[in-house]
Amino acid sequence: MTHANLANLVRGAAAAAAVVVMTIGVTALPAEAGGIRNCVDVTGTQINRVGCYEKVWSDGVEYRMTFSNVSFSGASPKELDAFYVLAPQTDTPQGPPPAPFAHDHVVRDLPGNGTYSTRLQGYFVLCTGQGLGSGACVATWMNPGGPDVIPFATTVNGQPLTSTTAIESAADSGLVALVNLGPTAVIVGSISGN
Repeated sequence: MTHANLANLVRGAAAAAAVVVMTIGVTALPAEAGGIRNCVDVTGTQINRVGCYEKVWSDGVEYRMTFSNVSFSGASPKELDAFYVLAPQTDTPQGPPPAPFAHDHVVRDLPGNGTYSTRLQGYFVLCTGQGLGSGACVATWMNPGGPDVIPFATTVNGQPLTSTTAIESAADSGLVALVNLGPTAVIVGSISGN
């Protein structure tokens, strides 16, 4: 074997070894990565113990919201802003399965605007009998983990519910009900971009 052939063989073997190492490294990377995960991917003992993110709507624009955990047990010196949970507003739910039910979220303010808060109170947005009976509120009937399916609001008067203005206007008209989920549904989260 000539020196040139040997050099080509060594370069080829080194390149093949590099490809193998890169393949193993890239394959292993997702399992070892410690970044923030989508909340629906957090399971087992990590629930309520690790940060996670989900998408949220604010004024018709979708943003990423990062949560320190999914519950908050501290005192609240004032009424908390709403974290609305409703039927998906697009074909891709913000809270997809394996979450208990497919859903989207809506928050009022972004950092630097209005009364932005990182502590939010959870509410379900449900079609009322008046909204369903008149046809003004279109529901997606889902089971959020209880014994029955309930009418999560999808649209009101043909319009999406991707802003608090739309949701609260529909509530003022009696077309949707805003169901406060109580003290165990106070969450801490911050919008970090879209």
